Amino acid sequence: PPSAEFTAVIYSQLNSPVTPASMLYRLVRSVASSQYCTRIVVVWGGDKPPPSISRWPPLPLTVSFHILQEAFEPGLSHRFSPHPLLETAAILSLDEDALLSTDEVDFAFEVWRAFPERIVGYPARSHYWDDAKGSWGYTSKWTNDYSIVLTGAAFYHRYYNYLYTEWLSPLLLKTVEQSHNCEDILINFLVSHVTRRPPIKVTQRKQYKDQPPGVGSRSPWNDPDHFIQRQTCLNTFAAVFGYMPLIRSNMRLDPVLFKDPVSNLRKKYRKIELVGS
Repeated sequence: PPSAEFTAVIYSQLNSPVTPASMLYRLVRSVASSQYCTRIVVVWGGDKPPPSISRWPPLPLTVSFHILQEAFEPGLSHRFSPHPLLETAAILSLDEDALLSTDEVDFAFEVWRAFPERIVGYPARSHYWDDAKGSWGYTSKWTNDYSIVLTGAAFYHRYYNYLYTEWLSPLLLKTVEQSHNCEDILINFLVSHVTRRPPIKVTQRKQYKDQPPGVGSRSPWNDPDHFIQRQTCLNTFAAVFGYMPLIRSNMRLDPVLFKDPVSNLRKKYRKIELVGS
């Protein structure tokens, strides 16, 4: 399997202040606490300059920390750039408001090492054929199967950054840039097209976004137009690919002894059971 270390790439676009109570601060701290994390890269995508290094949580000496300003290399697809800082095979892709504990990061990484060609993560979505409209539909409803694992909290192989940037049709990349949306759907199309396999969802977590009062309301994910755009992207991507590469799966991987009534000492990721589903 690939080496036992990963690089985390956190995409920040809310421009919220970084304080010990903020989502981004807590996320950086959780990820840096993973024994497998070797580097954290924050892609700062806002108008304001990023906070100084002193504002961020203190990190272990084994974890290097970098901020890339999107202003110098604009576009949502920048999160999938094959950047020289990304040296590990494993990339943990995160939105700044992702809710993940260190145990959840470690478990997902362990699963990814067994399936390094797949996207492995937490937030799952589905596509379906809508007979009435004669087009593809996109749903975030919690069902028994899924065909997309969003890169707001997922591991994938660095090689897909190269394929995404260099191999995909410019028309697909232009669709992402113009809608400022759908880059996570597009990388799922790419990976399923290459592997002919679905992504892998881990554990029972359904809610993966943190939405404290006053902050969540500004998030682009809360915009109703955002969902309509994603439906449009799905159909544009299928048209350009010439078929629908997404594959449905109902497999969910949980830690061994998950929710079993045995001693906690026997469980490797026991804190995952405390996570609200």
